[in-house]
Amino acid sequence: MTKSSIINHKELKFFISKILKKAGLDNYSNKSVTTGLYEASLRGVDSHGVNLLYHYVYSAIKGRKNPKPKYKFYKSFPALGILDANNAFGHAAGMKAIDICMKIAKKFGVGVVAVKNSSHPGALASMVLKAARKNYMAFAFTHADSLMLSHNGKKPFFGTNPICFAAPRKEKDPFCIDMATSMISWNKLLNFRNKGKMVNNNLAADSEGKITRNPFKARSLLAAGMYKGYALASMVEVLCGVYTGMNFGTSIPAMYKYSMKKPRKLGQFYIVIKPNGAINLNSFLNRMQSLTSKVRKQKSRSKANKVMMPNDPEIINSKIRRLKGIPLDKETLKKLKNLSRNFNIPLVLN
Repeated sequence: MTKSSIINHKELKFFISKILKKAGLDNYSNKSVTTGLYEASLRGVDSHGVNLLYHYVYSAIKGRKNPKPKYKFYKSFPALGILDANNAFGHAAGMKAIDICMKIAKKFGVGVVAVKNSSHPGALASMVLKAARKNYMAFAFTHADSLMLSHNGKKPFFGTNPICFAAPRKEKDPFCIDMATSMISWNKLLNFRNKGKMVNNNLAADSEGKITRNPFKARSLLAAGMYKGYALASMVEVLCGVYTGMNFGTSIPAMYKYSMKKPRKLGQFYIVIKPNGAINLNSFLNRMQSLTSKVRKQKSRSKANKVMMPNDPEIINSKIRRLKGIPLDKETLKKLKNLSRNFNIPLVLN
């Protein structure tokens, strides 16, 4: 990376927020989307970080996303409800759902909120981490347009449909899993295209369902764990598409090819749980820390690669990027400079 393609993490967060304000987002939406994009870039999840800002801004301006949504929440049962997000930004809808879930869980021990009329929520980790930092366990699910190759098929039906979970522990950073049910996300494949790099084997397939390493020939992604990832994607589709009454499978409009003037009507699904249902909170936190420590102390095959818990690489990335700045690839830098010119917001690089 050249010096000009590194940005201080605080400058990046400031830039994102100022650009979103110019795009018309209300305060809650602005804070939610800024947090989601900033945290993803800080944690090294570049496929779902600031590289999406350009797309998000123009999806608000052109009408796909509602920058000032009017949420409606309906309780179906004491601990279960549906949030109509009014075509809000996915990050904002997700954060709102988590807020409601925590409020319900505080009273009933568990809170479940399904979201309808939403949009792409980026990396779900920001939503569940918000709950985990307040000593809740949290699950998050969302669906996406058809990009995962069906098991034994030639074409995709389900999306990369991610699964996310977080839990608190004694140390500051919670345990967290945030994974697509495909081997990689579509945005990661787009990053390969932007960088002109070949994809590793067994990640993507061409229009005939045959494995390809060429990111420009890729039309679908392979499921994680073969039929197991495919099965998990179908579960997420039930929760986010079927249950919410939203589009599902091949009826979901493509994120990048669909008209930016029309909402995509996506669903999300959240479960928040108080961790003191079986043991007290302090015991849970101690046992989570014990689990973490025992896994990290396992012997590795090589000194270069230690045994880690999920979220450890992202925690390490966050520490490094706070000190050294966040790298921007050529295409992302170009888009940010474009936004800077169009909205008259300075882009300060290291």
